[in-house]
Amino acid sequence: MSDEPDGSTEGDGSDVVLAIYTHPDDCEISSGATLAKWASEGKRIVVAVVTDGRRGSQNPDEDVDELVRIRREETRAGAKVMGASDVRFLDYRDGELENTYEVRADIARLIREVRPRVLMTADPSIWFFSDPNDPTQGAYFNHRDHRMTGEAVLDAAAPGAGNPHFFPEQLAGGLEPWDVPEAWLAPTTEPNHTEDVSGFVQTKIAALREHKSQLTDEQLRMFEEWIPSWATLQGEQIGVEAGEGFRVLRLG
Repeated sequence: MSDEPDGSTEGDGSDVVLAIYTHPDDCEISSGATLAKWASEGKRIVVAVVTDGRRGSQNPDEDVDELVRIRREETRAGAKVMGASDVRFLDYRDGELENTYEVRADIARLIREVRPRVLMTADPSIWFFSDPNDPTQGAYFNHRDHRMTGEAVLDAAAPGAGNPHFFPEQLAGGLEPWDVPEAWLAPTTEPNHTEDVSGFVQTKIAALREHKSQLTDEQLRMFEEWIPSWATLQGEQIGVEAGEGFRVLRLG
């Protein structure tokens, strides 16, 4: 894991959020408005990216090492817009992620260092997304790396990071177990909570704009139209201007 501090921990987790997503732009798309809102309230936001993003290009002649570097810069820029105070990179190869002991150990180490109250990640149960305007029509097949990330994060958290018999070598290095109280999963097709993000949708879009290597003008226009529209639809469910939906799990 790169950008890694020493083995010290970072507090009691009461106002700490750890968002662990697969690719450099997934965090913004999935939960960017909620993270921006929480950062504005003084919560400490830590963003972690599991893969190196080297396959985020359709150009067969792409210099993938340079692309990895660019996507790191874009991740830091997007995180700054959302108000995150720290960004971590686990650097697993994009497109080849597996829910292995090594991956779970790296995630558990991160959880034990950051000690979050809320852990955000992808919903691993989602294989297919439907068109929200026509649920009978399939719209998107969920990337395998997204599913693997959600699995690995949840497995690393519970049981895992909170149990001293999981990854005991980390305890020898000075890290203590940490029980994560809540996991917030997005995107999801089965939300049980909608967060009021009124006033933060444009911040989400601004953060996403920082991922310039991934967005053509046409794709950016699509997101600039779709994100506010979808936030409005979700907000209507709880009677507010804009919302983001999550499957919230109580872990401890």
